[in-house]
Amino acid sequence: MRGVLIMFTLAGGWPWGCGGDGTATDEARWATLRQEMVTTQIAARGVRDGTVLAALRTVPRHLFVPADVRAEAYADHPLPIGEGQTISQPYIVGLMTELLEVKAGDKVLEVGTGSGYQAAVLASMGCEVYTMEIRPALAHEAERRLASMGVKHVHVRASDGYAGWPEAAPFAGVIVTAAPEHIPQPLLDQLRIAGHMVIPVGSFYQQLKVITRRGAADFPERDVIPVRFVPMTGEVERRP
Repeated sequence: MRGVLIMFTLAGGWPWGCGGDGTATDEARWATLRQEMVTTQIAARGVRDGTVLAALRTVPRHLFVPADVRAEAYADHPLPIGEGQTISQPYIVGLMTELLEVKAGDKVLEVGTGSGYQAAVLASMGCEVYTMEIRPALAHEAERRLASMGVKHVHVRASDGYAGWPEAAPFAGVIVTAAPEHIPQPLLDQLRIAGHMVIPVGSFYQQLKVITRRGAADFPERDVIPVRFVPMTGEVERRP
């Protein structure tokens, strides 16, 4: 099924107060919690890329979670975002972003938009982000959230991510935030040469993998750490 395509490239900066707690005291408190999150949960565990850390210090994670769990936005664990989905633990977001090895101006495909937080982190780094979400309600909510923040260079598609986004390929990086039992070939095919895919793979036992495209049919991979993601659903379940 071809999904609804929603594209936006908004002018302006990152007016984080939109839709959140707006007082200077509140914003200072959230900023302090972001700094502590990056220092104690992410940098302390080995994420070193300065651009990644700067993005995580900037993007207001508390605006990407439901109000009833907002107080836990910067805690060291995933949080529910509705539709049976979660926003990943901050460390996992940092690690996966670093493993992509992307830079400003690169095109990145994300499969599993969720709340839009990962897309916002990549956009803050200067990437052109193409993000896909199989659950239309989450896709449209993420689109509205990102638009209200003035985020630039993010394209959201409500669609099954198995086939990727071929008309925008090739991508410098592909990041998948739900776990298939096997790696979708169309996503590999849409990587540019020397590009990286970061993806959790497995059912009950999952491994975070990095796949690098070295040639037309050369995709060496390496395991990074055991992880636990929600399963990837849709077309991938019907493929052997």
